[in-house]
Amino acid sequence: MGRITEDLIRRNAEHNDCVIFSLEELSLHQQEIERLEHIDKWCRDLKILYLQNNLIGKIENVSKLKKLEYLNLALNNIEKVENLEGCEGLTKLDLTINFIGELSSIKTLRHNIHLKELFLMGNPCADFDGYRQFVVATLQQLKWLDGKEIERSERIQALQNFPVIEQQIREQEKAYCLKRAKDKEEAQRKLQEDADEGKKERSQPGFDGRWYTDIGAPLPSSVESKDLQAPEIQEGECNRKKVEDEEDDLEFWNKPSLFTPESRLETLRHMEKQRKAQEKLRLDFSLKDDEKRKQIVLDLAVYRYLDTSLIDVDVRPTYVRVLVKGKPFQLVLPAEVKPDSSSAKRSQTTGHLVICMPKVDEVITGCPPASKPVASTLDSSRERKTERSRHTEKLEVDPSKRSFPDVANIVQEKKHTPRRVRSEPKITPTEEDPDFEDNPEVPPLI
Repeated sequence: MGRITEDLIRRNAEHNDCVIFSLEELSLHQQEIERLEHIDKWCRDLKILYLQNNLIGKIENVSKLKKLEYLNLALNNIEKVENLEGCEGLTKLDLTINFIGELSSIKTLRHNIHLKELFLMGNPCADFDGYRQFVVATLQQLKWLDGKEIERSERIQALQNFPVIEQQIREQEKAYCLKRAKDKEEAQRKLQEDADEGKKERSQPGFDGRWYTDIGAPLPSSVESKDLQAPEIQEGECNRKKVEDEEDDLEFWNKPSLFTPESRLETLRHMEKQRKAQEKLRLDFSLKDDEKRKQIVLDLAVYRYLDTSLIDVDVRPTYVRVLVKGKPFQLVLPAEVKPDSSSAKRSQTTGHLVICMPKVDEVITGCPPASKPVASTLDSSRERKTERSRHTEKLEVDPSKRSFPDVANIVQEKKHTPRRVRSEPKITPTEEDPDFEDNPEVPPLI
């Protein structure tokens, strides 16, 4: 079911920088919307609103759009014209190909004094005798009806014959309402039958002799090789199921049905079911225990034309994991294998992925060793502590050999002797020096 969300509106408001409160034009066509909501709160300034080709069953939540000028609700499931009185600026309304059978409901549009164009073609009411004359006489502000201009003479004539035409319209509306009630009962009964059939199918045993798994779904912890079928049988059953699905689809589209809101919803549900079935990746597989070669062989039925680069295999001692287009397929192995000696190949005829995993000598035991209770462990530790406190161990030393170390002499410091500084010989000037001058006023050097 499609719903109108803030994210949906923002994605369709790129022309307004994704700002929705000041949006003036919005297109939400072909979104499978089933209910009209939130727009009158988030987009008060809308002038043009496209909602064609959806599944909207009722006109609602648009009365606060005072500036709305053009509303397109073609190809929907609307059965009545209502809740448009608040759209004061509405000038064009398109209700082409809906299920409007209450033609008298257009009287609510008299309050929309600016309404100039109206489209009702393709509705059950458009087949009523006197349909155009009734609309022209009821909505005197209209200028165009179903793309055809309303002339003054046509309106005068419609007003003159209005009492008779109104009585005819009421009778035809009554007959249509009775027919519509029967169609609703039939659709409800069929819906209930389909629901009961679905319950019966789900109540049947799920195992039909063919092992398969959905990508990403939980898998059984172990698989018995004796319960597995050969790949040829699996492929045949898979092809048979595909043929049955194609036949059911062809039968659905060739089955005659009435054009009603319920039939449109049924078609949508069928298309959604097909879409989910295509998106749901289902791979058949077989797991064999080859006793002669002492290895486990996994045959995974990947698509024949799938590129090998989209497949990633990871073999571990206890399980194997295969990523197919980014979606995981994981299977717990019944015995421990050697990852380094394992090999993976693809069949040239079927495209299946065959993984050969040699087994090791020891078999894995799934149950870990039982751990002791916490209470007993604590009690035993306490008992050991009490025993230690009772029996204090002492070291015996021979008193004759007892000696006390001289603490003062543990570290022997070296005696530092003062270093003698060698005095350099004094240089006294002599008379032989040519630069020597004996000044009697200078006292002699000591």
